[in-house]
Amino acid sequence: MDYLKELVRENRSYRRFNQSVNISKEMLTDLINLARLSPSARNAQTIKYIISNTPERNDLIFPHLSWAGYLKDWDGPVEGERPSAYLIMVNDSRISDAHYCDQGIAAQSILLGAVEKGFGGCIIAAVDKPKLQKDFDIPEYFKIIQVLALGKPVEKVVVEDAVDDEVKYYRDSNGVHHVPKRSLDDLILDF
Repeated sequence: MDYLKELVRENRSYRRFNQSVNISKEMLTDLINLARLSPSARNAQTIKYIISNTPERNDLIFPHLSWAGYLKDWDGPVEGERPSAYLIMVNDSRISDAHYCDQGIAAQSILLGAVEKGFGGCIIAAVDKPKLQKDFDIPEYFKIIQVLALGKPVEKVVVEDAVDDEVKYYRDSNGVHHVPKRSLDDLILDF
């Protein structure tokens, strides 16, 4: 159990990467397989994946993403610190219009697998979906849900206790990314 706890602790929302470290299509396929093996609402398995791990394809995705809502003065990673891979998660509406909570389960499985392999990532739901759909010529029955940005993290992310219910993440003057978490006692209701 300690191993799983450590994986979860290390699985942060990384937003800066060593862009030169490639993630192979085979590794991305292995990560998608973790999602495939994960639970799915009604076992419908409606989520499909578009793999991107080349600079040309990645350059098509990057402009359609918003990176960190709380970091108002940051436009996202600079060239050299961008992800080396993306997984575009889409819902196959030919199977069902509803994917329920599957995107979270699948993304967590993929990101835990990435951490185990020495990589990291970020779930990005702030996506200009119509433009990304058009740029990748994705058929309209595939509805973009979110994008997973993946790479070799170059930033330090620290989990810390929230103070005065303040949970907004922030970067300090050294570029360390701080993620305040509510206490366990705040999460457990005793009725």
